[in-house]
Amino acid sequence: MRRLPALLLLVAGLLGTALSGTASAHSALTGSDPADGAVVATAPQHVTLTFSEQVALGDDGIRVLEPSGKRADSGELRDLCSGPVVRYGVDLRDGLPDGTYTVAWQAVSADSHPISGAFTFSIGEPSATKVVLPRQEAGGGLVGQLYDIGRYVSYAGFTVLAGGSAFVLVCWPRGASVRPVRRLVAYGWVAFTAATLALLMLRGPYTGSGRLGDAFDPGVLQGVLDTRTGAALTSRLLLAGVAALFVAALFGPYARREGPGDRRDLVYGLAAGGTVVAAGIAGTWALSEHASTGVQPALAMPLDVLHLLAVAAWLGGLAALAVALYREPSIERAAVGRFSRLAFGAVAVLAATGLYQSWRQVGSWSALTGTAYGRLLLLKLGLVAVLLGVGWVSRGWTRRLAEPARGASHGADDESRAEETGAEETGAAETGAAETGAAESGPGTGAGPVPDAGVADPVRAAQLARQRAAVATARRRRVRDADPARAGLRRSVLAETAVVVVLLAVTTALTTTEPGRTQEQVDRAQAVGATAVPDRPVDVTLPFDTGGPDGTGTVRLTLDPGRSGANALRVDVDGTDGRARDVAELKVSFTLDEREIGPLAIALDKDAPGRWTARSARLPLPGDWRIRVTVRTSDIDQTTIDKNVKIG
Repeated sequence: MRRLPALLLLVAGLLGTALSGTASAHSALTGSDPADGAVVATAPQHVTLTFSEQVALGDDGIRVLEPSGKRADSGELRDLCSGPVVRYGVDLRDGLPDGTYTVAWQAVSADSHPISGAFTFSIGEPSATKVVLPRQEAGGGLVGQLYDIGRYVSYAGFTVLAGGSAFVLVCWPRGASVRPVRRLVAYGWVAFTAATLALLMLRGPYTGSGRLGDAFDPGVLQGVLDTRTGAALTSRLLLAGVAALFVAALFGPYARREGPGDRRDLVYGLAAGGTVVAAGIAGTWALSEHASTGVQPALAMPLDVLHLLAVAAWLGGLAALAVALYREPSIERAAVGRFSRLAFGAVAVLAATGLYQSWRQVGSWSALTGTAYGRLLLLKLGLVAVLLGVGWVSRGWTRRLAEPARGASHGADDESRAEETGAEETGAAETGAAETGAAESGPGTGAGPVPDAGVADPVRAAQLARQRAAVATARRRRVRDADPARAGLRRSVLAETAVVVVLLAVTTALTTTEPGRTQEQVDRAQAVGATAVPDRPVDVTLPFDTGGPDGTGTVRLTLDPGRSGANALRVDVDGTDGRARDVAELKVSFTLDEREIGPLAIALDKDAPGRWTARSARLPLPGDWRIRVTVRTSDIDQTTIDKNVKIG
């Protein structure tokens, strides 16, 4: 139990790392011009990228590379944002050769997470390319793992620091002089401060090169300080220094004043100052992460601060209560009751702010089950339900602790019996030690009687001290285990703490996961982009065999421009010798199965032997269309062939 605070922080970090595999970027590329995979007839003048949210790009945020690997862009980033549209671009050089070009981009989303990607387009026709892009995405690798661990440890440290301090001030003033509780809060401050400093140093390589050595580069650190996230981390580090003064006052002057009247003059100052510091620290997260972007940020940020403070009061206070119950069995029953009421109020705040945050980040019922963020949120809700169930059991034990009869009679009798037994054991231990000393210095040694063996011999003094410590420990355990209600409360609080460890990991994983509302927006944009075709006519070649004599050949269809709306359709039928040939009947239809549109029959006009055209083949929507061709070569020989093509 002495290592409980460190274990809580470590396990939270390790579980958070395991869950970070579900994390993804918080802004995404929703479109580009030219599109991914497009083949254009002539070189475009520029390349533009469109994102789902505001992003920050450096000078080399967008790079266009020729097939040979040379830079094809001017290197000057252009801000083309207009209203809600987030678009950036770069100009291309003149006289670019034909071939396949690679566009590589890297940015930082508005909620501080790095994103990157690459795609290709071709001029004239596709070709081989010598460009080799790194496999590691922005924010990945060893630096990404260390940054994730730092993020989780900072959350856990803040929770323990703020919640443990609130537990002492509001619920158990005597806890300010209890060493295990003081250690818990101190561990929380150390973890929070160290993790914040590590995040500040790792921020540069995390959003940039990905090399761990850049964490110690002053130039990289200076660049981080100029960003909003760097300013938030710096402010958090400064507030950690103020929090150290608060902790020193809490465990110094406040702990030394014993009377309620003597403490009152410090309580209000510490409560007001601690609330301001804790709110300021929580505000650094609200200003630099999810709450600062998306829907209603002006309302979301203060509610996010309240949410974080409620989490700290509930979960951090729970950790302090668990340590107190195991390491300090004489905790007053009134203190447990006060924490029960504090936790109830914190849960009420969490329910209200969490409901709003869920609506804001998820947006729809489909996103609740269809996105990683929604599934993590359901897992978090399930853990909260389990935690509330165990908390209800704890409240039952708390009510039993508060019963006057048990508190006045049984508790006092148990403690007095334990003290009497402890005194007897202490006396027996001292007598045994004296007898042992007398035996060791008896006849044959030439030494006289030892008046005080514990003082004369350091070895015997140490032995006697160990025996006294063992007796004192046994006495404390008897007092602790004498009350069944206290033992039951200890077990239920320990179960709550175990659930808290997992809940904290899931909560922090949510901060690095694409919000469901944004993910659905990106998925819709990518679905539209997936149906895009190169900026050229669609050519389809279909061999056929009707089974009769001279029943084999090839049908070639050309759909121009190959987009939704009006198109010109040309159909050529060739024989096995490659020459145009007539057939008895030819039919063409289009069907969009995913939207249940069609089949749309196309009226064909015969222009020449083996050639048919349709001046207006209208396709109302983009999508994956199925072309069906029916060929009849005689009165009884006929076949139907089909193929799917993507229409933009």
